[in-house]
Amino acid sequence: MGAPGWTFLTNHGHVLLCIANDPGIRLRDIAERVGITERAAQRIVADLIEAGYITRRRVGRRNIYQVHPEMPLRHPVEQAHPVGELFRLIEPLTGRSETAS
Repeated sequence: MGAPGWTFLTNHGHVLLCIANDPGIRLRDIAERVGITERAAQRIVADLIEAGYITRRRVGRRNIYQVHPEMPLRHPVEQAHPVGELFRLIEPLTGRSETAS
């Protein structure tokens, strides 16, 4: 079965979920999981940092990300809900533990 023609989440949402599941994930791995180029993953991470959804800190040669689940979803239809609700909704499918941050 090929890739779907459309999905319910944007690439930004997919990248955010990847980071929430693995705060030490590499851009290369994000790109592969989401099905985008590494450059596109880099731009999306920069967008998420600029908007305050994640922060990045350098640990040695790696980046470690922290997601801010209290931030609201961006579309007017969803902005009453924080992104943390999205993580709880998707959690059973991703295997993310309740104690992960």
